[in-house]
Amino acid sequence: MLAESQRDRGVIVTASTSSDQSFAGRVPIAPQQVDAPLTRSAIFLVVGVVDRPGAMDTVRDVVAGLEGLVKTIGFRDLPAQLSCTVGIGARVWPELTGLSTPAELHPFKEVRGAAHTAVSTPGDLLFHIRSNRQDMCFELERLLLEGLGDAVTTIDETSGFRYFDARDLLGFVDGTANPVGPNLPASTLVGDEDPQFVGGSYVLVQKYLHQMSSWAKLSTEQQESIIGRRKADDLELDDAVEGQKSHKTLNTITDDAGEHDILRDNMPFGSPGQGEFGTYFIGYARHLWVTEKMLERMFIGDPPGLHDRILDFSEAKTGCVFFAPSASLLAGLAG
Repeated sequence: MLAESQRDRGVIVTASTSSDQSFAGRVPIAPQQVDAPLTRSAIFLVVGVVDRPGAMDTVRDVVAGLEGLVKTIGFRDLPAQLSCTVGIGARVWPELTGLSTPAELHPFKEVRGAAHTAVSTPGDLLFHIRSNRQDMCFELERLLLEGLGDAVTTIDETSGFRYFDARDLLGFVDGTANPVGPNLPASTLVGDEDPQFVGGSYVLVQKYLHQMSSWAKLSTEQQESIIGRRKADDLELDDAVEGQKSHKTLNTITDDAGEHDILRDNMPFGSPGQGEFGTYFIGYARHLWVTEKMLERMFIGDPPGLHDRILDFSEAKTGCVFFAPSASLLAGLAG
């Protein structure tokens, strides 16, 4: 959803474990920004902080100590690239951090089109856990929730997986248009426009469920027209001159300053036995308005009334906004 996710790209604002292979896993682990391939597994955990004395203190201690927890688990297999990015929602930001609110942080704004709606759902904290090993994702989530205890309630827990050659469950490669090189930090990390929160990133998540039987009834050419890319080789199709725009085109945001990118780390998820097939969209951005503009173009249409036709087959079930502070700010919450 929201165009392409990623293949090889940098991971932002994360407590992570990585290794120089020449040292065979003996190097120290440090939180940092790293370039990493798409991991094979991920967990997207959204929780709410309960309203009771001491709950916020517990949450603050856990998120401030995340680096140590990732080290403890990740040291067992450094090449598995265990990481966890923490996003904090607008409702709890002031009390949890004791800081003013980042310039663009606010609850998810519902986008209601003529045919489809991008819903807004609750969520105070997001834990985006990634690894090439599902068991390491599981272990980190288990210990996180053990530490948080009854200070939080789980709102949504979704396990994602890599699907063949980085395709989504609709059959298209999901990882082509992310920023790379110097464009990556420029597109994802807050700069001098909000000095107190330099190095942070706005995070928007949505959970989409696909109507696979209806999608399968379309011809390959019809599917390609909706997505804006060829299915077999991922080549980009020409933009429509007028009228109905493709998913790719609607998610391309340009103005006088040029094109504005976001970093997507989408993952397929599902349960065939339950008839559940989906894509978990997660987008990191320097400016939240860019992602919000994409949603407006998808759900309302450009021009209005010509919504993204992928929404006729994919329904947004959740919608949350968070701010992922820099690793140093997060660690500084201790005490």
